[in-house]
Amino acid sequence: MDLRIFTEPQQGATYDTLLTVAKATEELGFDAFFRSDHYLRMGSVDGLPGPTDAWITLAGLARETKRIRLGTLMTAGTFRLPGVLAIQVAQVDQMSGGRVELGLGAGWFEEEHKAYGIPFPKEKFARLEEQLEIVTGLWSTDLGKTYDFHGTYYDLTDSPALPKPAQEKIPVLVGGHGATRTPRLAAKYADEFNIPFASIEDSERQFRRVRAAAEEAGRSGDDLTYSNALVVCVGRDDQEVARRAAAIGREPDELKLNGLAGSPAEVVDKIGRYAEIGASRVYLQILDLDDLDHLELISAQVQSQLS
Repeated sequence: MDLRIFTEPQQGATYDTLLTVAKATEELGFDAFFRSDHYLRMGSVDGLPGPTDAWITLAGLARETKRIRLGTLMTAGTFRLPGVLAIQVAQVDQMSGGRVELGLGAGWFEEEHKAYGIPFPKEKFARLEEQLEIVTGLWSTDLGKTYDFHGTYYDLTDSPALPKPAQEKIPVLVGGHGATRTPRLAAKYADEFNIPFASIEDSERQFRRVRAAAEEAGRSGDDLTYSNALVVCVGRDDQEVARRAAAIGREPDELKLNGLAGSPAEVVDKIGRYAEIGASRVYLQILDLDDLDHLELISAQVQSQLS
């Protein structure tokens, strides 16, 4: 089971804070550092000092880390034109020595689009499908050849399809809860399917849908990696769990029901139950980025038991 650290910087984090967490992620033996792609805080937090851009952040981290994978859950398709996104991600992959992964989603948070003057189209899912086709098509075009795409929303003519990533193939993540279109997109384009903040039962149901869609598309269901993203709150005792829950504005019982919370043994047991239904990777949503002792505890008493 791979454990990856997943952050939500729109809730309030500087680049230096993210760098500190990324370096701790690497030093403590976690597999990857991922971040959300949002420009506006959610909930009652003040979000200070303000948003950071996902791919600018990852470019910086690419030069300041050596081992961990770097990526997004999920890059918002509404924020970037697909040709520009392909260039950005390929460049960061080169800067990292081939450690980048792209999670790409349709975009959903209308308020942040209004706040920063970003168009919020109605046809987001159909656009996402064209974006996935274009980004992966640009990367896979042979050197010396050009790429063309003529769709409903995007039109590319005689693109040199440069630059190329350092990796032969950047892993692409598709995710979500949709019962039909999401599994079909994952089956067609994804190397990994991620379901965020879902119960074991809902995860198992969605993994089955993706496997079935992969088989219909002529792929083996085992071609994809299956993963979950879950909030995490671990403590050595009940008091420490309660303190960490309070720091992120949550209740321990609610976190135990909807995430990974409790003692290290409780969290190991619940991760094992996700593993039983096919998950081989978990993105641990860390909401208090100043609590590095939390990461140390997870590394020493949760990750060590899973590896």
